[in-house]
Amino acid sequence: MCNHEDGCQAAADTELAHRAREEVWPLPLCAWNHSCADPNREATNPGASGGNCAGYGGCSVPAIKPALSFSQRIVNGENAVPGSWPWQVSLQDSSGFHFCGGSLISQSWVVTAAHCNVSPGRHFVVLGEHDLSSNAEPLQVLSISRAITHPSWNPIPMNNDVTLLKLASPAQYTTRISPVCLASSNEALTEGLTCVTTGWGRLSGVGNVTPARLQQVALPLVTVNQCQQYWGSDITDSMICAGGEVLPRARVTPEALVCQKGNTGVLIGTLSWGTKNCNVRAPAMYTRVSKFSAWINQVIAYN
Repeated sequence: MCNHEDGCQAAADTELAHRAREEVWPLPLCAWNHSCADPNREATNPGASGGNCAGYGGCSVPAIKPALSFSQRIVNGENAVPGSWPWQVSLQDSSGFHFCGGSLISQSWVVTAAHCNVSPGRHFVVLGEHDLSSNAEPLQVLSISRAITHPSWNPIPMNNDVTLLKLASPAQYTTRISPVCLASSNEALTEGLTCVTTGWGRLSGVGNVTPARLQQVALPLVTVNQCQQYWGSDITDSMICAGGEVLPRARVTPEALVCQKGNTGVLIGTLSWGTKNCNVRAPAMYTRVSKFSAWINQVIAYN
């Protein structure tokens, strides 16, 4: 999968989640007792692993087990297990065209990138998506009541690239739809941490082939110093780097970076930008969610 605006699919997103060296997602699976689900009860802390009901197992707990081959590169992604990344969001227009992605963080909120320019009334949140060519999937297509962009969003150099989307009606948690936990403001990151990226981006470094089915592949975090070798002063303390050396990257619409913390996972980043030519050596840049956790919680509390 390789995405950018010039030669790669612009309307694509990816989502990353930490994985151990095993070939399956190491987090605990949800027991799933749908009878206890209360769609009208909002989680008071969208990053709390307990969530709003024991029936969906808490945030970052997939009911369907992911599995992937660790050797796959980003341009040669493999099909994800349907429903195994339940917080993945497809942002679509009224024609059903997928143009951006995001992450479900509670029943009423999605986090995405500001540069997606999401417009309530024109764009929709689609949950449970796996195969973009299928009309038979159990999707939830939800209207957006508000799009709240960080007040310090700056398109040059893509700083504070984060937007919150409030859903017009709450998402209903199912085996294919559940939230991811948010990183705390003091979240520590480890160099070389391996992640998984998923999305509907380009399948190779040449041509224009894009998959209908959700793809996945592993990639590492890299240090700020490594990032600055490629991007210099464009790197700020509100950014995280991933990829580089081991995989081609590109300027893409947002993806989410989720890393394991204890027995759960936390959303630590949303993809902001990278190279325009799928440069194999250049890491991609992510908005560091932990820098915005206070703002996110404040927006949710007052809206």
